Amino acid sequence: MARFYIPADGVESWRKQLAEPEKHWKKGYSARTLAYCWEEAQGFPASVKKVFMKSSFPVFKSIEFLIGIPEHKVPLPGGRTESQNDIFVLAKSGNELISIAVEGKVNEELGPRVRKKRADTSLGVVERLEYLSKLLNIADKDINHIRYQLLHRTASALIEAERFCAPHALMLVHSFSQRHKWFDDFAAFTALYGIEAELNTVHHVGQVSGKELYLAWVVGEKEDLER
Repeated sequence: MARFYIPADGVESWRKQLAEPEKHWKKGYSARTLAYCWEEAQGFPASVKKVFMKSSFPVFKSIEFLIGIPEHKVPLPGGRTESQNDIFVLAKSGNELISIAVEGKVNEELGPRVRKKRADTSLGVVERLEYLSKLLNIADKDINHIRYQLLHRTASALIEAERFCAPHALMLVHSFSQRHKWFDDFAAFTALYGIEAELNTVHHVGQVSGKELYLAWVVGEKEDLER
């Protein structure tokens, strides 16, 4: 994990952080769209702010953006592959910190389903899935139908909340799909916690691994896809 970070000098700095920039840095793709949207906002984009302001939770009504790190990698047990967050944001509300893992989406799916991951019976995969299930407090639930990316992205928010002593953790999907593609997968994930997902809404899961966990799906502006 990197210990020193260099400030972004425009969206080109974001592009350089991608593992495969030639493949993912294209108009209408999530990496480029997300970069232009958040870089231009220099903090939370209007679509995200709007959802925070209408939230029924005071912690989001007074939220302040502190620092954002594109393509932030969070180590996980089981194998060498890290959870690479499109953006990690450390924010605050009053005297309390908030850890936010942002996943950008347009048409890309949210990774394979857990059942496909389990087809790999290596010790690393087994160890990681057991770790994620315990961390997310879903160890006794059937998660084979859940998209794997939602698990480790939410885990990132919780892990970094612990690292920065933040009492709050949010996993935020910022989707620019105007047809809300893959929202049903997000809804299947929130259902594990007894939550019926809604678009542009912050959902409070409750205490998970000692943190107040929140989940949200925010719909970005259509115009951002043309950037």
